[in-house]
Formats: sequence, structure tokens, C-alpha cells
Amino acid sequence: MSGHPEQDIEAILRDRTGRECLFVPSGRMALYLAFRTWLTPGDRLLMSPVTDDVIFFVALAAGLRPVMAPLSRRDGNIQPEAVDQATWSSLAGVLTTNLYGLPDQALELRSRCRRHGVLLIEDAAHAIETEIDGRPVGAFGPVAAFSLAKHVGGVGGVLAFSESGRRQELVRLRDALTAPRPWSRRAAAAARPPARALLGALRLRRPAVRARELLGLVERTTHRMPLRAQELGAAVAAAPDLDRFDPWVRFDLHSFRMAHPPGTLRRTLARLRGLDDDRARRLEGVLELRAHDAAAPEVAEGPPRPLFRVPLLVEGRDALVAELRRRGTYLDYIYDPPLDDYATAAFAVPSPQPDAARWWARHVLPVDPLNARQVLDATGAGLQPAVAR
Repeated sequence: MSGHPEQDIEAILRDRTGRECLFVPSGRMALYLAFRTWLTPGDRLLMSPVTDDVIFFVALAAGLRPVMAPLSRRDGNIQPEAVDQATWSSLAGVLTTNLYGLPDQALELRSRCRRHGVLLIEDAAHAIETEIDGRPVGAFGPVAAFSLAKHVGGVGGVLAFSESGRRQELVRLRDALTAPRPWSRRAAAAARPPARALLGALRLRRPAVRARELLGLVERTTHRMPLRAQELGAAVAAAPDLDRFDPWVRFDLHSFRMAHPPGTLRRTLARLRGLDDDRARRLEGVLELRAHDAAAPEVAEGPPRPLFRVPLLVEGRDALVAELRRRGTYLDYIYDPPLDDYATAAFAVPSPQPDAARWWARHVLPVDPLNARQVLDATGAGLQPAVAR
């Protein structure tokens, strides 16, 4: 241990990926640093239309032009062979998703990116525990971004990169973009973990979440945030400019560019060191969920992985989400509609094959494997597999 939790977090990810690593305030900040450092405003970035809208706005904030990729119905990730040669020739970068922890076709994407001189950036936010042929996600492209708020349940993110000589450049950019944390937020951050523990012990966590919704304190009330096209158009015209995109990039996480207090960092480090225990619990839930007929093909037929969420493909998804919410179980990370339908051609190059993304987005029910039994018991016979058309 170095006595500096940020450095210890970096060391763990460096040992895991074999790349230089830099701790940053959030996963979305890690991606912004990657876009601004390795790409140029005006560059075209291939990305999945079924991913977090925040990531889409981070790309726009960096001055990039998002190009929506065709998707595979097996796992909801990019289908490299369906991207035509003209598109490959127009790209400067490709951003993977590793949706819910299911890995993109990293080897095929890396091969095609090398052939066309395109930068491969791995979004490993959902996949810090995922491996491909014994190598971790984040070790395939020259750049990868991790979030410590997902599997780890901590704070911050990590940017992993193969060009170690760029570290000081990245440190300067990170420090220039990082904002100090006000005293009110420091006090709230210190009080939050014991408060959560108390609510859990008293079985009051779900009523507390419901109370925050009723008071209007929960920002995301639909699967996608409001686009606000007129304001977005003005921000795009001024890009790259992270400040102009703050209303979109900070959504659900207003502290995305704030420094973290030492106590919170130490707790994050402790949780990162406990990922082996987390892996065992997740695998147990994955094995239970993948036995259901609604499990996505790659979940049911591929090797069991310690997924962030297990995608079930079901009929009547929104009704199931509402019923689970009524019972106190909240499902998140539903990316519906696809980004090209949500943002339109004004802000994204539409996918040439949109049907798979639309079908996936409409039917996917992402279940936390740690809550597998709870969700299966609550949905019962109502969990009907979606029929592909």
C-alpha cells in the first residue's frame, strides 16, 4: 500500500490490464479525457446505439460525430462484420460497450481497427470482471475507461492506456477539468455510507428511494434523459466544451468532475480488492438467470461470466418494470430507444440496420444477478421470452 488510495487503485488496474492507469473523478470523465487526447474534434466515432445517453453526450462534448453501429441480437453489442467498408474508411475511433458485462468482439474489432488505422477505445464500465480468452476487458484497445461505481460500488474511474508517455499530459488535463468538492458535498459523502447501512438494517432503503422520487429528487424518470434539441444544437456548435455540456454529462451524477474525499477513496479501494468475492456472488446469480428461457443467447450459450446485469429478453418489458417497482425492486440501465432514434440524424449518423437495436432496446430486462431470486420470484409466470420477428 502506498498510503494514497488513488495510486493503489491505479496499481490494481495496471496489474490487471498491463497498461498505464490514471485515476479520475468518474468513468465519464475517463472517456472525455480519452476522446480529447487521442481524437480530434470533427472525428467520426463508431458506437453502439444501445448504450448510456450520458456517453453519447460525452462524445458530443468532445466535438465528435457519433456513428451508430449495427448490433448483434445475441448480446446487444457491435456487430463488426455488418459495418460496411465505406463506414470503416470514414472512422477515426470505435467505442465498445461490453453491454452489461457481455464482451464485444474485441479481437475482431482490434483487427479491423488496425487494418483501417482506427483507434479502439474500450468502455469497460460494465465489464471490470469480464475476460476474453483469459485476458481482461480493457487490455485489447490502446485506451480503456473503467467505472468504479458499477461492480465496485465505489467512486471515480480509471483510464488505462498503452502509451505511458502520455501520462503527464493526461494528468494536466484531468487536473484542469477537476472541480473542488464543496464542504456540503464532503459532509454528505461522509454521511452517506453509514446512512445506507442503517437504512438497510432497518429495511427502509426502498421506502427512502420512493420518497426521493415523490420529492422530485430523482432525475431519471424515463429510460432516456430529455434531449432538449435546441439547447443541444447550440452546445454542439461550441464543442469541444465540457462546460457547455454540463446539463447532459452531469445527469444522474452531478459530482462527475469533483475530487473525492480520502475516506470515500479508501472504501472504494477496499471494495476493489474484494472483487473475487463479488465475482462468486454474481456467478451464482448468472447461473440461475441463464437457465431461464428469456436469457439473451450469449448469456444462455456462452461461458458464465460475472455480469453487471443479466439481460433477459421479454415480452411486455415495461409492464414488468412497473410491477417490480411497485414491489420495491428498481431496474435500471435500460437504453430505450436506441440513440439514433432518440437523438435523430441531427446529432448522430443513423445505423444502416436499426431493427436489431430497436428490438433489443424494447425487450431487454437487465437484472442484477445479486437480486436474481428476488426478481424471478416477483415476476413468476409473467416473465415470457420475447419472440424475434
